[in-house]
Amino acid sequence: MILLGIESSCDETAAALVEDGRTILSSVIASQVEEHKIYGGVVPEIASRRHSEAIVGVVRQALEQGGMSLSQLDGIAVTYAPGLIGALLVGVNFAKGLALSTGLPLIPVHHLRGHIASNYLSHPECRPPFLCLVVSGGHSHIVLVEDYTRLKILGRTRDDAAGEAFDKAARAMGIPYPGGVEMDRIAEEGDPNAYKLPHPHVEGAPLDFSFSGLKTAVLNLLNNARQKGEEISVPDLCASYRKAVVSCLTENFFRAAQETGVSTLAAAGGVSANRLLRRELTRLAEERGLQLFLPDKSLCGDNAAMIASQGYYEFLAGNTAGMDLNACAQRSIE
Repeated sequence: MILLGIESSCDETAAALVEDGRTILSSVIASQVEEHKIYGGVVPEIASRRHSEAIVGVVRQALEQGGMSLSQLDGIAVTYAPGLIGALLVGVNFAKGLALSTGLPLIPVHHLRGHIASNYLSHPECRPPFLCLVVSGGHSHIVLVEDYTRLKILGRTRDDAAGEAFDKAARAMGIPYPGGVEMDRIAEEGDPNAYKLPHPHVEGAPLDFSFSGLKTAVLNLLNNARQKGEEISVPDLCASYRKAVVSCLTENFFRAAQETGVSTLAAAGGVSANRLLRRELTRLAEERGLQLFLPDKSLCGDNAAMIASQGYYEFLAGNTAGMDLNACAQRSIE
């Protein structure tokens, strides 16, 4: 079964062909990073306009790259939630038009479920049940993947997501957008023990995350240093901050593994490409004798292959949509 996947939830316009949820036949991504860099972050209106301009070419290129025509496809999977509403609408309406004109089934896919599915593409042996740490610019969840379409949130952020916390702290340090990626690179040259930063906990919810206090601590540290005329080592602060965020993520994730007794773990989302996070997850999993799946770095960011992959399992579960499908800015992964 070959599905066309379409992704437009933020600032990447993407299309891909995937066979049986596991094999990538083609994958095309049109990124807007350079344009949004001037503004220090994604501008929703600009993102929507660029999706409208790029989507026809991206889908055509994905079909050509895979050597397929629309008549050879078995369905169209599209991200419908969550994300920037204007950006999502471009992909959803384009997919609806294709489905209407071809008669192909339309399959709505939750963006975070798609991120989890990146592990199915990277590791053919990865199958539920497993525990997944989903970490991206807008989301930080600990998810129990009971089955391909049956998921349960065990822990979540109460404020900033991990990726957002990286980006905001990076901006305060004068690191250009995308801050989290640059911070990860700079942190490799710094001392992770140079600055003492808090380790926030959520009272009464040991599996939940909170990063706003950690972000504020960095802002205060920078402001105090400027007022006193003291020099801050950006590599050392990046390394210290990265260590604090990763420590929060891994501590709660492995606590969840212990509490649930689940022995197979995975990570997903843009932040799963973070060098320290990947090293720490690998080290801690090995120490505890747990199996760990990490997606290929090329599949950590937003892409359409992961949407087509999850779409395959949504289709098998009977989750298809009609022409009344709408985009949702917020929707639970459950």
